[in-house]
Amino acid sequence: MKTNLQFKKWITVVLLFASVFIFAQSTVSGKVTDESGQPALGINVFLQNTKKGMATDFDGNFTIKNVEDGKYTIVLSALGYKTIKQEITVKGNTVFNFTVVEDFAELEEIVVTGVMNPKSKLESSVSVSSVNTKQIAEAAPRATAEVFRSIPGIKSESTGGEGNANITVRGIPVASGGGKFLQLHEDGLPVMQFGDVAFGNSDIFLRYDQTVSRVEAIRGGSASTLASNSPGGIINFISKNGKTEGGSITQQVGVDYDDSRTDFEYGTPLSESLSLHVGGFYRQGEGPRNTGYTSNLGGQFKANLTKEFEKGQVRLYFKYLNDKAVGYLPMPVNVSGTNANPNWSSLSNFDILKDSQHSALFLDNLGVGADGQPRRSSMADGMRPIATSFGGEISFDLGNDWKVESRFRQNYHNGRFVSPFPAEIQQASAYATEFGVPSLTYANGVNAGQNFNNNSLVMRIHTFDVDINNFNNFTNDLKLSKKLGDLNLSAGYYRALQNISMSWLWNSYLMELEGNNAALLNAGAASTNGLYAYGVPFWGNCCTRNYDAVYDIKAPYVGAEYKVNDKINIDLSVRFDSGTARGTYAGATQATNLDVNNNGTIEGNEANVSVVDNANRLPINYDFNYVSYSLGANYLLNENQSLFARHSKGGRANADRLLFGPSVLPSGQALNGLSADEVTQTEVGFKHRKGSLSLYATGFFAKTSEQNWDFGGSSPRQIRREYDASGVELEAYYGKKKFDIGGSVTWTDAKIAKDFFNPNFEGNTPRRQADFIYNANASYKFGKSNNHAFGVSVIGTTKSFAQDNNDLIMPGYAYFNPYLRFELIKGLSASLNVNNVFNTIGITEAEEGSITENTNNVVRARSINGRTTSLTIAYKF
Repeated sequence: MKTNLQFKKWITVVLLFASVFIFAQSTVSGKVTDESGQPALGINVFLQNTKKGMATDFDGNFTIKNVEDGKYTIVLSALGYKTIKQEITVKGNTVFNFTVVEDFAELEEIVVTGVMNPKSKLESSVSVSSVNTKQIAEAAPRATAEVFRSIPGIKSESTGGEGNANITVRGIPVASGGGKFLQLHEDGLPVMQFGDVAFGNSDIFLRYDQTVSRVEAIRGGSASTLASNSPGGIINFISKNGKTEGGSITQQVGVDYDDSRTDFEYGTPLSESLSLHVGGFYRQGEGPRNTGYTSNLGGQFKANLTKEFEKGQVRLYFKYLNDKAVGYLPMPVNVSGTNANPNWSSLSNFDILKDSQHSALFLDNLGVGADGQPRRSSMADGMRPIATSFGGEISFDLGNDWKVESRFRQNYHNGRFVSPFPAEIQQASAYATEFGVPSLTYANGVNAGQNFNNNSLVMRIHTFDVDINNFNNFTNDLKLSKKLGDLNLSAGYYRALQNISMSWLWNSYLMELEGNNAALLNAGAASTNGLYAYGVPFWGNCCTRNYDAVYDIKAPYVGAEYKVNDKINIDLSVRFDSGTARGTYAGATQATNLDVNNNGTIEGNEANVSVVDNANRLPINYDFNYVSYSLGANYLLNENQSLFARHSKGGRANADRLLFGPSVLPSGQALNGLSADEVTQTEVGFKHRKGSLSLYATGFFAKTSEQNWDFGGSSPRQIRREYDASGVELEAYYGKKKFDIGGSVTWTDAKIAKDFFNPNFEGNTPRRQADFIYNANASYKFGKSNNHAFGVSVIGTTKSFAQDNNDLIMPGYAYFNPYLRFELIKGLSASLNVNNVFNTIGITEAEEGSITENTNNVVRARSINGRTTSLTIAYKF
């Protein structure tokens, strides 16, 4: 009996030992460093064709557990580094160390924006660029709008402040404002369905901060069929996720301007399958121009939670934005010389690089609300987005080569846009004559009540004062795909709803031309506290308005990608956009003897008051539809070179800018053919990478039809045109261990091919369209471990015309932005960045199209900001 018991014990021990031996589990560990020998944080290390992997920690270490012995391909990848693939043999606990090399062109990066299925840049048949956080920091942007300057082929007139930028691609025009033919995305879905809503451009509701992993941009190509209303391209802000534990906190202060901003972000795996990332920013300050008050104030919070399953993942998003940011409108500048060779310079009392017409003496604006109620607004609100967003992303492998993806997001948007616009500038004596008084008088300030010099200059100010009541929008993009050998088939359905409810409630003031806390001026009994009219009579009282519209968008789409062989890929996609525009809108009517300020007396500016004509609202009742397609091919010459070609046609539905003009009938129907505009593009490109050099070259042709309006002359002007544009984009990068340089240049030949309202403009170059735009960045690492760096970026353009009459020239310019970064201790760095170090005047837009030659003229224009210096302390952990 005792013998049998001992025997059983021995058998148990043997079986346990055998099971451990048979199912032996090993670990693969090691350390990843960069070329300077410093630990590389956040490098994704995984075993190909398995679920096993992780990201390197703060010290560059990784450990992959529970790996069966055998042969594997280990892969190391991360944004900004060349991918490493190496065959390894695992036998017991095995250690491998790696050195990663920076990839400035990032040709191996997987493109996720505007493509049917993700693939590397080298293999994709589109023009796509990405800018990572390092490159953005080196370019020293002072606002989100300035981030776009570093993207090849993108022309961003970022002189409006934090938002309200005019953005164009490849000669597709900026006939009015915003970015009509492209969309701004956050994590693959649009911020707004329309990129040029008047006083509600998409970038007003978008902020760049340290939660962003990279900014990816596709120009033309399949953007036509992979998103609605974006035939020109897509700019996508892609967020970090929490798959890599770590974070950062950054404090930036202005050295020679008033700004203080704190950014933070942190991500962490909560378990093997659950990860979280949170972050945001808060800032306050006057900003890069003199306003006289704290004009930038607010912040943002973002979070995403990712749950991974065996065959897919679910990710949830949240964002809250509440931020006041000053909006800069055209400002007075002196122009002398000739139209063809002008000299642009600051006025003696207004520095075009540092000043603005904002003033601590002009913060209160009394008026009449959209429903006739008394209303008081603050000019300090500037661009004031209040945005709450939540959404999700679902992606699963269904088996048998079927996949399903769904993205959805609900954006709750409201807020305000308010900024002073100089509708006219002339001598005070002219205004005194207009109002029948001997002279104007100071309405406030230290000289309140005193006469104003009749020979000094005065601005007629229109308050672009807009209540953004409801810009809520919802988007759902569902896609199903099936792989059949070398053929990938996809079908999707895009559904979106966009509200556009806003009220324009503008007033008219007189203000002295002064760049530092200008005072308001009275014109006798005609004005009170500088306000001479409730409305804008100088523009025919055009602009007291109310919009209340809903745009419903439906877009099924299909696509196919076929791998002909190891070198050739062909893709075709088609999209069918349709939708409805429903709602009402109302313009202005004049109310007589309205006691706006409720003081019991009808004052001069209350005798004739603009109010919203709610009694005669007009309907919005039109439909739109258009078909988009894109056909592309990519030929892989070798592992480092490829050729691609693409032909696309896309559309853009017209929204609020179709209203208040002849394009919409009193019945609410749009004139035939004007409910949507079209863009047709052809492009051919070459991609090259060898050693430390990477190069892209793309030739393009675009034909655009557009209906729009803009402010010009004494009232808004209607635009109905066709444009032709052709050109070449070049993008190059070269990097060594310590030194790297990169940049891009775009040449564009654009013409107004047809103009319905002004045929004399046909053959002219569209306004503000330069022949060349370019940017470059160079940096050098130094120190014992190459952990310090200095460098410079440059952004420039050649000359362009101020207006479509092709008379007054806006000169070309280039401005330089040097920076210096020191690593103080591990993880802690200090950076000094200078934007526009040489104080270059760079005019991006002007209201006037001509000057009186060989004399001094005062023109209303926007320039890039003057020199600003910031100090940043950053800690990464």
